Amino acid sequence: MCGRYASSRRPEDLIEEFEVTEAVIEAPLEPDYNVAPTKDVYAVVERPPSGSGGRDSTEPAERQLRVVRWGLVPSWAKDPGIGSRMINARMETVAEKPAYQRAFAKRRCLLPADGYFEWYPTSQTGKSGKPLKQPFFIRPKDGGSLAMAGLYEIWRDPTRAEDDPARFLWTCTVITTDAEDDLGHIHDRMPLMVSPERWTAWLDPTAPRDSLLDLLTPAAPGALEAYAVSAAVSNVRNNGPELVEPLPLEEVVQ
Repeated sequence: MCGRYASSRRPEDLIEEFEVTEAVIEAPLEPDYNVAPTKDVYAVVERPPSGSGGRDSTEPAERQLRVVRWGLVPSWAKDPGIGSRMINARMETVAEKPAYQRAFAKRRCLLPADGYFEWYPTSQTGKSGKPLKQPFFIRPKDGGSLAMAGLYEIWRDPTRAEDDPARFLWTCTVITTDAEDDLGHIHDRMPLMVSPERWTAWLDPTAPRDSLLDLLTPAAPGALEAYAVSAAVSNVRNNGPELVEPLPLEEVVQ
């Protein structure tokens, strides 16, 4: 699964890297080295231009950078609290599950990340008798951004007035897949990555379902690197670039 990641790039850098034509952002997000579920994150989407009438617009979609909340809330949900349980969608079932089916068909996104965290159960045990877990940070070897495959939804709050700008809640989920061989010993699942040559096809809201399934392929073996990091990342209140620094070998829990 993907339950924590780092996202520190400025919106200006993401706009350039992902060839965004419109940034729909009220205020830039602070660099976040410990992104957890229910936090606000950046998402790259393709939507009708702002002010064009939304989904009923006849204008072509354009690539936008938006701020969304991590934890997908389906449009039909009665309570937005369901989002905290829907942070990941499995690649194998994402096209069929009712919670994700509509978003997979029309509302796909890219979720930029520096890398993500996973916890490996070690041979040592803590006071509770359970295995101690060593966190690892997993990132591209070339230092570039991860473009995680995601879905987004727009939930309308029925308690808010029609003219209330806060009546719409934008949320997202990360699609996961089997971990590639080099990473499978840490955790058996990983975020699904979308390579740059597939960004346009993945984001296209008019793309046929069969072509989308063909895009869902795991990252190429060897493209990512993993290294142990401080256990401080396990506490969501901790944040800062030190969380993604390699842990000295003598401090790694075996």
